[in-house]
Amino acid sequence: MSIGSVYETAYRGDFNQVKVKVDEDHGLINAPDSNQRLLIHWAALGGNQNLVDFLLDLGSSIDPLDDTNSTPLILASSAGRIEVVKLLLSKGADVNKKTTRGQSSLHYACSKGHLEVSKLLINFDANVNDADVLNATPLHRAAAQGRNNIVELLLASPQIKVDMCDSTGSTPLHIACEEDREAVACMLVKAGADLELANKDKKTPLDLCSAKLKNVLSNLVR
Repeated sequence: MSIGSVYETAYRGDFNQVKVKVDEDHGLINAPDSNQRLLIHWAALGGNQNLVDFLLDLGSSIDPLDDTNSTPLILASSAGRIEVVKLLLSKGADVNKKTTRGQSSLHYACSKGHLEVSKLLINFDANVNDADVLNATPLHRAAAQGRNNIVELLLASPQIKVDMCDSTGSTPLHIACEEDREAVACMLVKAGADLELANKDKKTPLDLCSAKLKNVLSNLVR
């Protein structure tokens, strides 16, 4: 996105300026920038709901892919733009599209702690167990970042699998223990996460705990 470009204008949410440009050249609606992003990508990332709606009404694709395979929904979810997320989902955006790294809208929302966005995505059937190229799930991402409320949300899903392993053989509990995320680790253990499961380094979650956390978790299962 070059400074002063129509893409920057869309990101800023200058509705009138974008409208003038599009009226002059309707082809701009689906014209990509150097990163293969369309106006709707930038409008979504900037949280500009009215502009996103306007572009869709004029025929913009709803799930175009940029050079990382990010859709407008993925960008809006990552940025916590809940009104744009609501709009895109209501218009039929694919909630389970994934980037070249295999990351979905839910991966990003969970990693960055956007609780309301995460709830909305799950309500629209986002796959809570989706794995990226490193086999990390949204629960791995939330556990690593210590997103207590997101972890609680994910654990409330009937579909959640608490012991999925990433490419290192680590479960979300391994990650929580290694990062010393006590509240997250306790929630995972209470949800049935396996304290004895070894990763590819033959380490169990307890092997990765601080002495304090190991004592806390051991007391939970006594």
